[in-house]
Amino acid sequence: MRILSIDCSTDVLSVACGDGRDFAFRDEHVGPAHAERALPRIREVLAERGWALSTLDAIAFGAGPGSFTGVRIACGVAQGLALGAGLGLVPVGTLEALAQEAWREHAVTEVFACLDARMREVYVASYAREGGGWHALREPDVVKPDAVPAQPASSFGAGDGFAVYPTLAARIGLVRHEATLGPTARAVGELAVERIARGELVAARDAHPVYVRHRVALTTVERAAGARL
Repeated sequence: MRILSIDCSTDVLSVACGDGRDFAFRDEHVGPAHAERALPRIREVLAERGWALSTLDAIAFGAGPGSFTGVRIACGVAQGLALGAGLGLVPVGTLEALAQEAWREHAVTEVFACLDARMREVYVASYAREGGGWHALREPDVVKPDAVPAQPASSFGAGDGFAVYPTLAARIGLVRHEATLGPTARAVGELAVERIARGELVAARDAHPVYVRHRVALTTVERAAGARL
């Protein structure tokens, strides 16, 4: 199986190309420059594997939640490439990809995923690993940090929400967490494998980002205060 995957949900541009087990990948902190950097990095990972776009089985992308602009870019790039090559798409939730990254790095099977959502909020979801995949104990949501409920001590916290709100992990009862973890294209590609095998692909025209928070603009006062969506 040949998969190209992309994630732009954070300040890191992540692209990967592989067979579900072995990936060529690039993870680069680009800030707001995802649109400019995505295609060159995609060409690099395809060249590293020696594959042409037309030889892929599918393209997977981090569908969100995350940066509003970032998830739109990931979706748009994936759609454009898929339309041109006649490929199906696999949207993958970014918080589930974060859980996958935590499992690969720390072999944890219960993950509380927490990404900074800006606007003094966090994106959160809870997952348990079952049969090689993830079962959502709490679906992705956006909440104020003070509204995050207590978590089982057995759960592992992952994501930059814990860096932005450094007292959060202790307050909700987590014994272990790593704030440097983020969703990656490699994790997106790994999660896409079984979905492709089950035929769970969508046509490029039917792919959509998952925002969770449906507010897409700031007021003038919020912009002047430095707030970001």
